[in-house]
Amino acid sequence: MQEYGPRLVVPIDLKKKPQEQKHRLHNRWHPEIPPVAEVKAGEVFRVEMMDFSGGGITRNYSADDIKFADQSIVHYLSGPIKVVDEEGVPAKPGDLLAVEICNLGPLPGDEWGYTATFDRENGGGFLTDHFPCATKAIWYFEGIYAYSPHIPGVRFPGLTHPGIIGTAPSMELLKIWNERERELEENGLQSLKLCEVLHSRPLANLPSSKGCLLGQIPEGTPEWEKIAVEAARTIPGRENGGNCDIKNLSRGSKIYLPVFVDGANFSTGDMHFSQGDGEVSFCGAIEMSGFLELKCEIIRGGMKEYLTPMGPTSLHVNPIFEIGPVEPRFSEWLVFEGISVDESGRQHYLDASVAYKRAVLNAIDYLSKFGYSKEQMYLLLSCCPCEGRISGIVDSPNAVATIAIPTAIFDQDIRPKTRIVPIGPRLVRNPDVLKCTYDGNLPTTKNPGATT
Repeated sequence: MQEYGPRLVVPIDLKKKPQEQKHRLHNRWHPEIPPVAEVKAGEVFRVEMMDFSGGGITRNYSADDIKFADQSIVHYLSGPIKVVDEEGVPAKPGDLLAVEICNLGPLPGDEWGYTATFDRENGGGFLTDHFPCATKAIWYFEGIYAYSPHIPGVRFPGLTHPGIIGTAPSMELLKIWNERERELEENGLQSLKLCEVLHSRPLANLPSSKGCLLGQIPEGTPEWEKIAVEAARTIPGRENGGNCDIKNLSRGSKIYLPVFVDGANFSTGDMHFSQGDGEVSFCGAIEMSGFLELKCEIIRGGMKEYLTPMGPTSLHVNPIFEIGPVEPRFSEWLVFEGISVDESGRQHYLDASVAYKRAVLNAIDYLSKFGYSKEQMYLLLSCCPCEGRISGIVDSPNAVATIAIPTAIFDQDIRPKTRIVPIGPRLVRNPDVLKCTYDGNLPTTKNPGATT
């Protein structure tokens, strides 16, 4: 009898560590990391993934695992996966790899996730100068819905998606990445600041052998030693796709990825049950283990045909994303605006980062009037299906950014009213997020006009 359904090409055993899996995971980009599986164009196949920390962050009701998280290990990816056409000819440099997400979800029996902020001395987040402490909220899944005992009174459907999906870079492209990011890390502090304070975070995460896992290549071998000091970290999105964190890449979506090596050698991971635009708390989606069921097509010569280089070489391209038809439906939103004026009142010139920061701060301060702590709302805006927009980028001197929050996710009416905001037993949120102390000495930014 003929079998139907996706073929499992990368299985995960959640009782084992990333390096103990049948197909060892990897947490770097490099063209010489060997593929662990091969699939044919048109075949539906299944890839399973650990959460981005490889099981290092747990369901324990403590934020210590966040505060002391090892940032050198992220993200653990499944793959690489080699793609060939129906005749067995691999994808070639210059092709486009069309990856369709047919299905996805949490791994059965592991239906939970977490949202967190790293300690300011260990990664921080978009608002790390306001929220320097490590925090964590645990979420539990009820089918398509998520709820958290640490942020009560909130329940919403998840728009589940992979945070990372990308192809292996060529050595030429890897060299471009490493050179430009090293230049930024070494010289950027003299010229570049984001929102005046976020430069306290690393400007770039350069190649490092610390925490490096290279799939099937055994640690400590000469091959591993060579690749570990060249391989790019998985933290930013780049020309190969990678950590794009596009929350709408759910069922039915397609990703058109440039191919830089034979076979494409694509990898995926960092599964999210739900995420807000921007993933502002940094560890900021509902992080989880999960699976993808995928189908690939090879568009021969597609890079030249469809992608326009935005740089000095033909490698300076970016993927194209086609959003699928399955999304939660919300009809009512509360929208908060921000402009490029910071908390001190200083004017910035068309700075969309400052504008979005102010929009998020406005939303946090407003929502905290309804019985929540600001830490709860920071984590919520990072992981609920809120919509971030750049509304204006040409009207000097202010960029305008907005964040739109679906009102239906709350069990109370959060709209402004003519009467005073109600305070009562149902609205007083005694639980709070799990939280550690901040032991550093960097100053905390205060908004003089905000509520305490």
